[in-house]
Amino acid sequence: MKSSLSVNHLLGIKGLQLRDVELILATADTFKDVLNRPIKKVPSLRDLTIANLFFENSTRTRLSFELAEKRLSADVVNFTSSSSSVTKGETLIDTVNNILAMKVDMVVMRHPSPGAAAFLSQHVRSRIVNAGDGTHEHPTQALLDAFSIREKLGSVKGKKVVIIGDILHSRVALSNIFCLQLLGAEVMVCGPTTLIPKYISELGVRVEHNLRKALQWCDVANVLRIQLERQDIKYFPSLREYTMLFGINKALLDSLDKQIVIMHPGPINRGVEITSDVADSEHSIILDQVENGVAVRMAVLYLLAGKNEK
Repeated sequence: MKSSLSVNHLLGIKGLQLRDVELILATADTFKDVLNRPIKKVPSLRDLTIANLFFENSTRTRLSFELAEKRLSADVVNFTSSSSSVTKGETLIDTVNNILAMKVDMVVMRHPSPGAAAFLSQHVRSRIVNAGDGTHEHPTQALLDAFSIREKLGSVKGKKVVIIGDILHSRVALSNIFCLQLLGAEVMVCGPTTLIPKYISELGVRVEHNLRKALQWCDVANVLRIQLERQDIKYFPSLREYTMLFGINKALLDSLDKQIVIMHPGPINRGVEITSDVADSEHSIILDQVENGVAVRMAVLYLLAGKNEK
């Protein structure tokens, strides 16, 4: 295996090769060991400055990236659009170029427009990491999910993974489908017909509208939240009805004839798509996902910085 990525930016999983994903996961293994040491910091990116540009609200992803950057000893600049000149009409390129003029080496960006990270990579001289672009992709979430499955079950290859919930509005779902298939997993999506993209089966995934059948089929259930903020029309009658048909509770899990792994990218709508007794149960690896997110993002930043080639 080569020790460098085939890409200069992490814009999505779709642009990665299998060896890229395997290299990121292997590098994340090393960084997870670092995070479990008494001194959780390495000087790998000591000479680099990384700007976190978040044009959308985020807590977990932004904090995870910031912690990963600081664990690698990078200098960090944080930018949020609500407190910037973007509100005065400044364009995305102008904003980023002003930041790059301050000698920033890498940009981590979340933006509400699909393709924003790819657009930026063509116009500025800096490494770009896509931290989520609209309903398109969220590559580091898919990578940390794959890392967490591998850590729990020993491998991703051959595993059956169902993604449940609001597939239509989810960048996590699309990145997960690409990543899991690349690693050799079988993928199913489950949810109301109105929240399943019309042409999703063309990606080679199964579609199931019966939650019990989906859970009985899978080894891993990755549960997505209902993204009400992205829904401009009503896709189902009420949250109560959604919960009755697609909510996962402990009684449902206990009624299965096998034990499955429960995942969730967060934030959790407790009592809607998943109950607290499931989120906090022995089935759940949700907190492992959070911990693994830092290690995986450390690996991505380190590899893109090209320090491994020195």
